[in-house]
Amino acid sequence: MFRKKYVWAVIYSVFLISFTIYLALDTFVISRVYTVVPSQEHSQESQQIQEATDLSQTDSTETVTDNSYYDENISIELTQYRKYDTSIYVADVNVSSAQYLQTALAQNSYGRNVTETTSQMAKNHDAILAINGDYYGSQENGYVIRNGILYRSSASRDQEDLVIYEDGSFGIILEEEISADQLLEDGAMQVLSFGPALLTDGMIAVSENEEVGRAKASNPRTAIGIIDSCHYLFVVSDGRTEESEGLSLYQLSEFMEELGAIIAYNLDGGGSSTMYFNGEVVNHPTTDGRNITERSVSDIVYIGY
Repeated sequence: MFRKKYVWAVIYSVFLISFTIYLALDTFVISRVYTVVPSQEHSQESQQIQEATDLSQTDSTETVTDNSYYDENISIELTQYRKYDTSIYVADVNVSSAQYLQTALAQNSYGRNVTETTSQMAKNHDAILAINGDYYGSQENGYVIRNGILYRSSASRDQEDLVIYEDGSFGIILEEEISADQLLEDGAMQVLSFGPALLTDGMIAVSENEEVGRAKASNPRTAIGIIDSCHYLFVVSDGRTEESEGLSLYQLSEFMEELGAIIAYNLDGGGSSTMYFNGEVVNHPTTDGRNITERSVSDIVYIGY
């Protein structure tokens, strides 16, 4: 009798351990593709943008340097700052139309744990400038709208999102206060679900001690902001190294306020924080502070045709 109970206890323990391992793998490792973004759809969007570009770009040429890009529709100035014992990279972006502010999904697919590096996604989409997005694939809930397509409509409690509308304007919403379908009706092109909002109406929107979940006080950070119509800021900071301590959310908010942002929003940070410009990664992404290497993520925000 004792031996039989012992055998069942062993079997139950093995089952429990196996199930726990499976749940962990399913949550963090196993890739599940739910929707593949049709390549034809992407090519049609690109063709429409290119046709509009061709009409306004008859005799124009690109001007590219190590820290700038200019053509008839897109202007980007890259500046490196040194503040809070941290290297911060700022891309000041002006575009002639909001259509040049786009997003892309890893492997051109919507799913769970479907990832690629920021630089690889940027290259796949001929991006001039790119930063990592909200890493939607690590979450089960939270709105996902990309390039005007709704992929996930399940709201997350107390979740503050950035909405980028068709005209290029920014807005901050709480998911529990508005449906994803309503956002689409209102003209949402992109909804990024990470946060929190750093600036609203030009005012700092976080407290001095506020942080994301269990994040450290000083981290590599990624943020996006708007100064005026079609005038954006893409910001990434280093962190977790001897050379760069990293930023708190409040420090990041102060910095973007100084840059003149009216609305600013915190994207996925830490090891995900990556900025790509003119064919290369310009910051020093790291997860542990020892190895400088990109983390694979779910999505990017980028400037390109």
